[in-house]
Amino acid sequence: MNVAELEQQVKQKLPSIGPNKLRELVRLVYEIAKREQMDPRELLPVEEKLTFEAVKKKLLKRRYPATFKTAAKNQFYLPKLELDPSRRADLTPRPFYPKTVYIETAVTDSELAARVRAAFPKADFKETDGKTQVGSDNFSRRTETLFIHREKYDFLKPCPCSCGSAGCGYNLINLGFGCRFECEYCFLQQYQNLHAVLLPANIDEFLEKLAVGKFNKGLFDRPRIGSGEFTDSLVFDDLTQYSQKLVPFFRERPQWQFEFKTKSTNIGGLLQVGGCENVVVSWSVNSSKITDRAEHFTPDLTARLAAACEVAKAGYRLGFHFDPVVIYDGYQPDYVRTIQQMADTLPPDKIAWISVGTLRFSRELKKQIETRFPENFILDGEFLLDFDGKMRYDTAQRQEVYRFLVPLLRKTFPQTQVYLCMEDPAVTRSFL
Repeated sequence: MNVAELEQQVKQKLPSIGPNKLRELVRLVYEIAKREQMDPRELLPVEEKLTFEAVKKKLLKRRYPATFKTAAKNQFYLPKLELDPSRRADLTPRPFYPKTVYIETAVTDSELAARVRAAFPKADFKETDGKTQVGSDNFSRRTETLFIHREKYDFLKPCPCSCGSAGCGYNLINLGFGCRFECEYCFLQQYQNLHAVLLPANIDEFLEKLAVGKFNKGLFDRPRIGSGEFTDSLVFDDLTQYSQKLVPFFRERPQWQFEFKTKSTNIGGLLQVGGCENVVVSWSVNSSKITDRAEHFTPDLTARLAAACEVAKAGYRLGFHFDPVVIYDGYQPDYVRTIQQMADTLPPDKIAWISVGTLRFSRELKKQIETRFPENFILDGEFLLDFDGKMRYDTAQRQEVYRFLVPLLRKTFPQTQVYLCMEDPAVTRSFL
């Protein structure tokens, strides 16, 4: 049943309903029917005399059984349901091969530009002054366009974290924008307004800025710097070869530590350049259900852990991020199996840190996820507007996750620092 049919169904039950109230009921009917895999026509009460207030209360109670009695009314977010089939993600497996490559004039003779020309000889190459609008207006088509450019501004910054969250002192460098993976929860779906993959060619300028940079220290023994905010740190490394310059740079600066954040197994460059103690290669890990059903095009857990073992043997330290943890029926034993597989596979003395964070997202991202991945199950949880304006599980549910995962991780990996990511400071303090 499409949106128009849902609206018509609600109007038949409540013919005098206004547009705002209609919006809320249609939203509730849709989410309940999707989660419970039922015909939405079965949801509306059959009494002859229906009022909006009575219907909404019944639907809210059914949609939010765990939090209906405790959540404030303004925490229930019920936006207009807008499903656009043309924006649905294409999950057909395919190699990364852009149709069009734009190269900014300032970097047309760069090493990266040369490698791109050699890697994609059938692409349509265009030179640009950097001001040309590139890419499609459809996020799902972003990998069709590659833009090689000279970064001028966004070299280094403190991690913006989430408003009001407890920070960990992370420092970011922006080595790319856009990713070839299709993770259903990825914030870039809502955030990225240039639907192309952007790769800076002026890595040497990044290193010049880093050499004189001032960094937050945060929770760790040394300032921690990393890439991977707007792209996966390694997914394009065979093309960019950033690791070939980053690792030697930080090898000479043991007072800092650098982190590659990835879901990729593209570790050839790291192995070639050789490891060092203050470079950490970290993987996002999750339950097999999330990896298999919500992290499309990514390597599975076994492949990620095998790659981690290889880089550990080469001399790197390891990091892991249980982020986002998703609550669903049976999630706890699934995460236990992930942790057990890590314990059975990894060298524990090589693991520098493990972070834990539950699924959270902006209001705008919710609508992107449901239109691009209409069969998703990650939105079926009880998400409420929380302290930072994002959609989150309520505090009690998040604490349940942390009471389960944090002690288990600390017991399994006693030499490793385990911390919470982007969490309410009050919740974070209780798990320090």
